Amino acid sequence: MHLSLFTCRNVATACIASVTDALIGYPQALVSRIGHPVMWIGHLIDRLDMGLNRPALPPARRRANGFIAAGLIVTVPTLSALLAERVLRRVLPRWLALPVTALMAGTLVAQRSLHDHVLAVARAAEDSLPAARQAVSHIVGRDPEQLDEAGVLRAATETLAENFSDGIVAPLFWMAAGGLPGAVFYKATNTADSMIGHRTPRHEAFGYAAARLDDLVNLPASRLSALWIILAAATMRGMDAGGALRILRRDATTHRSPNAGWPEAAMAGALGIRLSGPRAYNGVSVDEPWVGDGNATLRPQDLYRALALYRRACLIQTLAGLAGLGLLTRSVQRRKGKHLPPLRG
Repeated sequence: MHLSLFTCRNVATACIASVTDALIGYPQALVSRIGHPVMWIGHLIDRLDMGLNRPALPPARRRANGFIAAGLIVTVPTLSALLAERVLRRVLPRWLALPVTALMAGTLVAQRSLHDHVLAVARAAEDSLPAARQAVSHIVGRDPEQLDEAGVLRAATETLAENFSDGIVAPLFWMAAGGLPGAVFYKATNTADSMIGHRTPRHEAFGYAAARLDDLVNLPASRLSALWIILAAATMRGMDAGGALRILRRDATTHRSPNAGWPEAAMAGALGIRLSGPRAYNGVSVDEPWVGDGNATLRPQDLYRALALYRRACLIQTLAGLAGLGLLTRSVQRRKGKHLPPLRG
């Protein structure tokens, strides 16, 4: 019974967080005043990076320190979130504690933010290539000056697919599994990977633990995100759900990332386009394999179609969560009924 109630509360938290983030996102005024939870986690990572990843240390020591840092990066924020959740449940009425916790958890989801950033790229691409390069520079790590219009639009589409998995599906998945602390655990892991999980001279050894942990915790969400994209394609005109499934089976595991290839392949197949392929990071050319077998010369309309598919996939995920919540609630109510004492006349 306690496990059922725990799961029911967590799924309800994820559903409310998903809806509130889609509607209002994280207000920029709040970012200016107090920052964002990811920024707070980032400050912790910076301190650990400076203190435990000194260049004078040998690689073996830096890798060992990376495991210590990864443990602290996930433990400190997660325990803080657990404490905050328990305080809220003690000081607030039961009917109010859940939505307040969900509002806090919603700050860790990026549905609206991701949509708005990618939409800005599509609109800028309709204006000029320099404007499109400027817009895409905010959401990709590759050198935008090396990209033509099609390259800019492919980069934005790839970011949309990849971040649908690790910026939306994954935090909601871990939220449904562990409430606010579960979402914070995931976000701390993902932020650590984005900051120190790179194969650079400075972070090759120190970021090893963070990168491997991120690969592990993102595994279920990457598969789930591909499923939502395929289901979304099946409900939309002009989308190819069969193509999404075919490209997923063929190309998902050829991607450089063990997880990003899943939503990227599903989106490429659904839209009938090609993604990934050769690109440049910091002036270094990387010969990545193509994902998909459609047109690689994207136009702004292709990115608008990708955004429509993304919105439908987000909606399907929310509806699936609400359906799951309904089933869990009915199960809890039935179990409560079974434990009621018999009526005596």
